[in-house]
Amino acid sequence: MDETAELDRRAWVAQVMGLPVSVHLRGPRVRADDVARRVARVFAELREVDATFSTYRPDSVLGRLGGAAPDPATAPPPVREVVELCERARARTGGWFDARRLPLPGGGTGFDPSGLVKGWAVERAARHLADLPGHDLCLNAGGDVLLRTAPYRPAWRVGVEDPGRPDRLLDVVERAGGAVATSGTARRGAHITDPRAGRPAEAVRSVTVVGPELLWADVYATAAVARGADALDWLATLDGYAALLVDAAGRVRATPDWPGSRPAGRIPAAGPTR
Repeated sequence: MDETAELDRRAWVAQVMGLPVSVHLRGPRVRADDVARRVARVFAELREVDATFSTYRPDSVLGRLGGAAPDPATAPPPVREVVELCERARARTGGWFDARRLPLPGGGTGFDPSGLVKGWAVERAARHLADLPGHDLCLNAGGDVLLRTAPYRPAWRVGVEDPGRPDRLLDVVERAGGAVATSGTARRGAHITDPRAGRPAEAVRSVTVVGPELLWADVYATAAVARGADALDWLATLDGYAALLVDAAGRVRATPDWPGSRPAGRIPAAGPTR
């Protein structure tokens, strides 16, 4: 018997930060206007983050700086927090995630925290839904997924896309909570820079990381793509995180604790999963 059969299921989708963001909720029926207000706050907060951190908008805080890194001493608290997190991410990844010298949309290089901001923003925005009693949450921001499940409920099922064939799935992972984040070339081409070589990283097609926090899952996935095909050994050392990597030749490999069912196989897509 499906334990979620009698639960109310609702979904919302909006275009934010240049990508589709979806909110899926399942739980006991509550006032529709209350839930809608909370979801609206999620999207509003993500739009506010975009207005602050977008490197594509000349009117954003970062856009007005023209690629210069914000001064933590004078920056607003959210900007200061992101700058400090970027430094922590650089240390945690041995410099493979480095927001300081990345290519900017208008040309040249400068400070671009995009590889960290999305996961950070989604975790912050999800707090607007944290006190919905008995509700399960799946918040998907362009393939980076934050999950929450009430006790004794079935886990969410998240499909891992084949970067060479977006209409197929490499695997499906079941997660009751935490995060699933993917970085790679499938949707935006080789947009991740190797910070040591100063050129696009092309040795890896995609890396999917699962773990307890979306911010760090996203950072680790981005750093792994920048690092290249030998990143799997490094990913295997990360406490609480597991990964699936597809290299430029299409070979699929996973860390020993990868939770998927067939980490080295290809599973035909059978429609969307959640």
